[in-house]
Amino acid sequence: MVPSANNGRSIIVLVGPTASGKTSIALEIAGLLSAEIISADSRQVYKLLDVGTAKPSLGQQKGIPHHFVDALSPDEDFSAGTFGILGRKLIDEVFARGKVPLVVGGSGLYVRSLIDGFADAPEGDSAFRSEMESRLQSEGVGPLIDALREVDPMMAENIDITKPRRIIRALEVYRLTGAPLSELQKGSVEISFDAKMFGLHWDRSELYKRIEHRCDCMIAEGLLEEAEGLRKRGLTPATNALNTVGYAEAFRFLNGEVSHEEFVRLFKQNSRRYAKRQLTWFRADKRIRWIEMSESRQPMDVAKEIVQLLKQTTH
Repeated sequence: MVPSANNGRSIIVLVGPTASGKTSIALEIAGLLSAEIISADSRQVYKLLDVGTAKPSLGQQKGIPHHFVDALSPDEDFSAGTFGILGRKLIDEVFARGKVPLVVGGSGLYVRSLIDGFADAPEGDSAFRSEMESRLQSEGVGPLIDALREVDPMMAENIDITKPRRIIRALEVYRLTGAPLSELQKGSVEISFDAKMFGLHWDRSELYKRIEHRCDCMIAEGLLEEAEGLRKRGLTPATNALNTVGYAEAFRFLNGEVSHEEFVRLFKQNSRRYAKRQLTWFRADKRIRWIEMSESRQPMDVAKEIVQLLKQTTH
């Protein structure tokens, strides 16, 4: 990151694990501050993925502008690096409209790309990627993460092993450049704003209860029917947009690989594990100010606390 004169421009970043209440609190903050919401969610950016991403409906959005929501088809590629580039341009536009950019999401890599910047990585090597995809299918993810550990131990330590295509991309970048992706991501990108970061902290047992309740709600609201509709469009978990918790388990059930009971168990288990990985990522960022959460706290109360803390940091 290369800071530049920010001219007093500050964005708000609200992060937290899945089911922590980010959406409802962000809406209240946006109403208080006349903000526009920039979604840092790697899945809400896709159309047709509604139930399984807990995407706010148009009614729930309360007329507040939401960016990077329902922007792409599920078969389109989108990366953290692209999000960072487009997101910084959007932030300039939001400031130009006299509004406050409010970044909200649980995708830590997307947040980092936006506020810290990635150096440009090369375009892909399709032959190498096909070779790695074949290894993934025949040998599993283990040998790929071992190969990455040899050339880029920092990336291997932090990468989400449930996203094997990220591992393949990191190997691909090293093959093309001879440089670890973790080093390239430290490259020079001009950042023309300050980021005021807040995270939502829940007691672990309470968070897991919320996650399991959300899973039950998603199933009741039609997650399996949504997945079946996607399957009828020819989409599979091999599609990057669907290689994620919720859809992956739903497709296993629809394909007859697991029972309904096992689908529910895996969905909840993998959602909890995903939240744990999110927390590990965010806790490593010392810029985040954590807000204590409980079921008794209303979204507006939390929003007002964050706004008050913002005032304290800007005076």
